[in-house]
Amino acid sequence: MVEYFIEYNTLEHNTLSIPLKRCTGKRVVLGMDHVKHTGTCHCGAVRFEVWNSPDLLVFDCDCSICTKKQNHHFIVAKNQFTLLQGWDHLTTYTFNTHAAKHTFCRICGVQSFYTPRSNPDGYGIAPHCLDPGTVRSVTVEKFCGKKWEESMQNHQTIKGMSKPVADTHS
Repeated sequence: MVEYFIEYNTLEHNTLSIPLKRCTGKRVVLGMDHVKHTGTCHCGAVRFEVWNSPDLLVFDCDCSICTKKQNHHFIVAKNQFTLLQGWDHLTTYTFNTHAAKHTFCRICGVQSFYTPRSNPDGYGIAPHCLDPGTVRSVTVEKFCGKKWEESMQNHQTIKGMSKPVADTHS
């Protein structure tokens, strides 16, 4: 294990908790295979970084909203994500249970990350919004969002994907 220091605070904005890059003294221990990915929305107003494997497990969900926006995403814990700029350019859409927070840039309309219903303690990151150079491979797994409750009950690992890798106080 390699120790990285990830700095974050939480800012409540438009019903979304967004980690901002500020020192809080939290220490996060990430696996050797984690790299820092960076990414943006289309216009660049929203910029973020996320620590995850270079080998991404991406979900292709067929629920109503994911189908309409072709939402492919990988899931990370909140402490692995940092919004670097653009919180003031974000807006959020919710529907049905209002558990998922579909966050997108109000300038260009691109959703580069959001809070998924399956993992409200984490983020779904759009791999196509990552800057080039840090992704080694992408594995796509189909998720039957049309039968969401049944799929969540049957899926063995999705809930744990947003749990911190390790989080200790210094």
